[in-house]
Amino acid sequence: MAKLKIKSGDTVKVIAGEHKGQQGTVKTVLIEKNKAIVEGVNMISKHEKPSAANPQGGIVKKEAPIHISNLSLLTKDGEATRVGYKMEGDKKVRFSKKSNEVV
Repeated sequence: MAKLKIKSGDTVKVIAGEHKGQQGTVKTVLIEKNKAIVEGVNMISKHEKPSAANPQGGIVKKEAPIHISNLSLLTKDGEATRVGYKMEGDKKVRFSKKSNEVV
């Protein structure tokens, strides 16, 4: 299994697929499926039965997972970039391959 270079809390841009061009923050990463749930991207409508938590029930909009390969990390200046790893002293850090700055 490959090392995932996108983590929870990162701001990402969708680079391929139906939602290409949309941006959002990663809520969770599903490591075993190589997918991530991005806030406001890949919204689906799901029918939910009434329950104690949701007594009304009905159609609910929620985010569906999107594959990691379709996401690109955004730098502080808003550019999409690939991510690499390098050693800084005795720590392993992520860096932007476009600007070579630590993410």
